[in-house]
Amino acid sequence: MNRFMLNVLEYPRIREQVAEEASSSLGKERIAALEPTADAEEVSRRLAATAEGMDLLRLKGDVSLGGVRDIRPSLRRAEVGGLLNTNELLDIAGTVNAGRKLKNQVLQVDEEHPLPIIRGWVERIEGLRPLEEEITRRIDEQGEVSDHASPNLRQIRNHIRQVQREIRTTLEGILRNPSYQKMLQEALITLRNDRYVIPVKQEYRSAFGGIVHDQSASGSTLFIEPASVVTLNNRLRQWELEEQREVERILRELTAQVATHVDALRQNIKALAELDLILAKARYARRIRGVCPRVETERVIRLKRARHPLIPMEKAVPIDITLGDPHQGIIITGPNTGGKTVCLKTVGLLALMTQAGLPIPADEGSSFPVFSGIFADIGDEQSIEQSLSTFSSHMTQIIRILKQADDHSLVLLDELGAGTDPTEGAALAIAILQDLLDEGCLVVATTHYSELKQFAHAHPRVTNASVEFDVRTLRPTYRLLIGVPGKSNAFAIAERLGLSPSIIEKAKSQLSTEEHRLEEMIAALSRDRAIAEEERKRAETLRQEAESLQRELKEKLSRWEEEKERMRELARREAQTIVSRARREAEDVLRQLREWAKNRPDELKEHQLIEARKRLDDAVPDARPVAAVPVAKQRNERIEPGDEVMVLTVKQRGRVLEDLGEGEYQVQVGILKMKVHRRHLEKVKAKKNESEFGVATSYRSASNHVRPELDLRGKMVEEALAEIDKYLDSAVVAGYQRVSLIHGKGTGALRTGVHQFLRQHPHVKGFRLGGPGEGGSGVTVVELA
Repeated sequence: MNRFMLNVLEYPRIREQVAEEASSSLGKERIAALEPTADAEEVSRRLAATAEGMDLLRLKGDVSLGGVRDIRPSLRRAEVGGLLNTNELLDIAGTVNAGRKLKNQVLQVDEEHPLPIIRGWVERIEGLRPLEEEITRRIDEQGEVSDHASPNLRQIRNHIRQVQREIRTTLEGILRNPSYQKMLQEALITLRNDRYVIPVKQEYRSAFGGIVHDQSASGSTLFIEPASVVTLNNRLRQWELEEQREVERILRELTAQVATHVDALRQNIKALAELDLILAKARYARRIRGVCPRVETERVIRLKRARHPLIPMEKAVPIDITLGDPHQGIIITGPNTGGKTVCLKTVGLLALMTQAGLPIPADEGSSFPVFSGIFADIGDEQSIEQSLSTFSSHMTQIIRILKQADDHSLVLLDELGAGTDPTEGAALAIAILQDLLDEGCLVVATTHYSELKQFAHAHPRVTNASVEFDVRTLRPTYRLLIGVPGKSNAFAIAERLGLSPSIIEKAKSQLSTEEHRLEEMIAALSRDRAIAEEERKRAETLRQEAESLQRELKEKLSRWEEEKERMRELARREAQTIVSRARREAEDVLRQLREWAKNRPDELKEHQLIEARKRLDDAVPDARPVAAVPVAKQRNERIEPGDEVMVLTVKQRGRVLEDLGEGEYQVQVGILKMKVHRRHLEKVKAKKNESEFGVATSYRSASNHVRPELDLRGKMVEEALAEIDKYLDSAVVAGYQRVSLIHGKGTGALRTGVHQFLRQHPHVKGFRLGGPGEGGSGVTVVELA
């Protein structure tokens, strides 16, 4: 994209805002180089990566790249045999550590919420744990080579500390000696030229003896190394030189290890820079409440409640624009400072951001095609140095655009034709617009010329638009109205400000017949739009009410179906329990009969036993679900409110509340009220603990006290699994189809253990993490079999 166009549309300021969200200098560098591309596949890949970054932040809250440093210069020096210092080595270790932590975080999320692009980058990150551990073992957090870096270094430093103690002991003896105290300027030990010395008064130089290493600015104090510590200082210096050689040897060893991993470290840096870019874009999306626009294969722009990203959200007025279907061009008119130029810049800047893979401040459903070029002529580009007028400057830029634009270009023109004679300027503007439209460009232009309003009204591929102006307050509302040309409002403003009506009438009489017709057309369109807007608002209100009612009815129906199914499942399970108990009792009876038959073979035959068993089987109630809704036997009994009835559809007793007419009744069944047809009702006499279907309706199970969720927070994994096993059994008996396990986010260990346990549990049909409003990744929703 042309750098001049990027500056005109203020794209560099967007890059600066995104860079503020980066965690490392590597990410900031990638953002500084981020420019829009005309490659549709690359645009789609960039936006997909941004969307994954937004998902990752939504799931993890935030992902840190703390510790990542730009270690590329250090890697180059290590590669050519240079010596890395301790701080450079610590930066390398910190970068390796940050990369490994990021990789672990992403892979944990990717297990349940696939992030293929981000996963592809993190899988390029090499762990290099041995290199990191070797560096941190030998260099401490203060950037000093540790005593434990090598046995030889530890021994050398022990010698150094021993000699230093001897020196201090000797010097402290001198300081305490009364014969020397009057010679001393101060009773302290200090260093000069890496030698331990004592400050001595100038007049006692000869009496004190020793080697002078320095003197004070005034010359009254000499820093003297007493003869008694010269040998010790010499020995200390020798050990310090040994220490330097050993430290350098250790650093060379570590540098050599880094050199063997240069390729892997460069790959880590590249991956971390790309991941920092993706996460910075995702954080920017959160900052502007943005979305990733859809990439259109057709040449159509659709913007829903789009805002200019450089205007504070509380001040920006959203705009809706559709360009390319059916209109190829939009002519925006309206008063100065009304927001025409902001509309132009919003469209152009959001197009650039889309092609850079950045989120845009708009609602879901917004989309852009990929343009081969985005061209803009916006603002006053008057050039004194080139002796160009405003008109000349604009024309120079427009000529450049006309040469470069094609049928996949977006062209934005501000105040087209301005700066010259209005008649000639309008004619020239119409010719330029027609040329761009014939080329196939999508065009958005602003103007004050009435001729361009008429051109847009008459042209089948162009539509008028205007920025709204409130005549009562004399202020623009900044709303963009598509399909309505803007009025000049000059007469209305002048009248509101107190200009004489006679002068205004004289001014109106100066307008041509065509201008009168145009103003009347605009006024009529404005009235029609106002009426249509009111109708739209009324229709929108009705639609929302209808949708709300529909949602409410669907929820009630869903709850009823779930409750009905739960009641059926409870009855079926209860019947199965009775069946199982009956079979066990039958087997026990038969076993006793067989034993009795063995003792009395002449009194009972085997076929008699088989017949007895058959009778027992026949007496067992059928536990299978009823395939069809039973119909009551035809009786002449009249059912009235207050009667107790059997509701055949749910096999439950209830009481009639109301006769609804046409064979329908409202019946209370437990806590539920339902509408039931007469053919599904049988009038019964209320008898305690009696059921015509062999299932006790008065049965009350402890399952009524089972809650639909289980809180596991704070528990160890083994303790939680035992509790889950017991809870799932109770939930199945209670008839739940779905339950929630609350394990919290924490380190993720409890969640991992729970998920491994659920994969093998016979009652579990499936499970997932909670969605928005369900607790997110701190909750697992379990579907029961």
